[in-house]
Amino acid sequence: MKILMVYPEFPDTFWSFKHAIKFVGKKACNPPLGLITIAAMVPEDWEIKLVDTNIEPLEDQDILNADLVLISAMDVQRNSVHTIARQCKRLGATIVAGGPLFTGEYQDFPEIDYFVLNEGEITFPEFLKDWMTGDARRVYETKEYAEITKSPLPRYELLKLSAYDSMGIQFSRGCPYNCDFCNVTALLGHKPRIKTADQIIAELDYLYRLGWRRNIFFVDDNFIGNKKILKSEILPAIIQWKKGKKGCLFVTEASVNLADDDELMNLMAAAGFINIFVGIETPDEAALQECNKKQNSQRDLLASVHKMQQKGFQVMAGFIVGFDSDSENIFDRQVDFIQKSGIIAAMVGLLQAPYGTSLYERLKSEGRILKEMSGDNADGTTNIIPLMDAEKLRSGYFSLLSRINAYPNFYQRVDTFLDHYKPLHHPVTLQWAEIQAFLRSIVWIGLAKEGKRQYWRLFFRTLLKYPSKFPLAITLAIYGYHFRKIIQVNAHQSALQPMPTHPAAALPRIRHHELPS
Repeated sequence: MKILMVYPEFPDTFWSFKHAIKFVGKKACNPPLGLITIAAMVPEDWEIKLVDTNIEPLEDQDILNADLVLISAMDVQRNSVHTIARQCKRLGATIVAGGPLFTGEYQDFPEIDYFVLNEGEITFPEFLKDWMTGDARRVYETKEYAEITKSPLPRYELLKLSAYDSMGIQFSRGCPYNCDFCNVTALLGHKPRIKTADQIIAELDYLYRLGWRRNIFFVDDNFIGNKKILKSEILPAIIQWKKGKKGCLFVTEASVNLADDDELMNLMAAAGFINIFVGIETPDEAALQECNKKQNSQRDLLASVHKMQQKGFQVMAGFIVGFDSDSENIFDRQVDFIQKSGIIAAMVGLLQAPYGTSLYERLKSEGRILKEMSGDNADGTTNIIPLMDAEKLRSGYFSLLSRINAYPNFYQRVDTFLDHYKPLHHPVTLQWAEIQAFLRSIVWIGLAKEGKRQYWRLFFRTLLKYPSKFPLAITLAIYGYHFRKIIQVNAHQSALQPMPTHPAAALPRIRHHELPS
């Protein structure tokens, strides 16, 4: 049998880093880890071709050669999925789809023949067995969670490695927390399920044998969900594996209470973790209570961020505006916090209510859910009707984005970060791609009409004060270039769309956390 795996295109988003990866000559940030994991469950004698439309076009002949076309996608890839599905059906292909997009919306894709939902380790083998006997049903679902100690080694060899800036590995699924806007627990449960140290080392070994030397992203939604196993087994194994090896530093996501555990931070730094994404969400205590963000509540978030930076981590973070408890001063408060934090990659989005979350259910009962959400955390859209005046929310949101990424503020934040940051590892492994990026930064940023004065100030300040951090400083300047491009595109597109309004928006503001349970 011949299988064609297709990964839909990401639009121009905050996390696509499309404008940044051009500097290093790459076409995509991360590979389709889900698809190459599913590929490992296909019979060994079947032929598999993977087309990632973020790096190459999907050709008609690829579709005509396939017995089955497999698509995996997230919400933000929705438009590309429709395009691919139309192309496949025009050519008479049989399509199988899975991934988070389809879990809540498979009814919206009538052109797709089969849906393999939830965790593929359970549902895909079941589909495959039925399809081979001619008895496949349209939808495969499960309420069970996969035992990921049995998850196969992803088939990284199917990827065009040179096109990617980072590789992906998964250690755990699930999160112990219950933030009301997050669908991680709805999809993957509260109890973190983990791979063994042997599995993680096998994946790292495979990538290294294939020649990978760049960053590796542990894609866990909360890497520190099981601290005990991390400290006793996983991180010591990675530290041992790293000995004598070049490159391969790590990026991941974690809850902000990582800052409370010095031992864990020290082990992660020693293992080569350099970049951590955390969900800060908001400096407003009422909003944290409203969304049940208990791990962030009643703590000095600014001090937590600086502590992680001082332990050698670049902290990226997500922020949200549009909570029911938000007043119009939230935009100034967010700007103030982000500037003082030195968080360079500050992703700010409007509050969204993903399908399956407790926030979705509450707002649905209040008549405040609109259509499906875009999945783009920085496009100025939302699938809910806010209590704040809708136009004030949108204008305040884009003003916030513009202010934190404007040249003076952005570069001031880079200075703040570099002053706090104490890396254990050299933050950038120099390859030819990084040299190209440096030269392009001089031309595309240093010689540009706007921002060149701030670029050269950062250039010489870092070179003189923190020479070991100089490559990182250039990387951060490139991040800023990307963020400003994204804001320009999204602000223009958002201005063409009306914001949702509802009679509820005119009612007195009710703080959700003050309502009786």
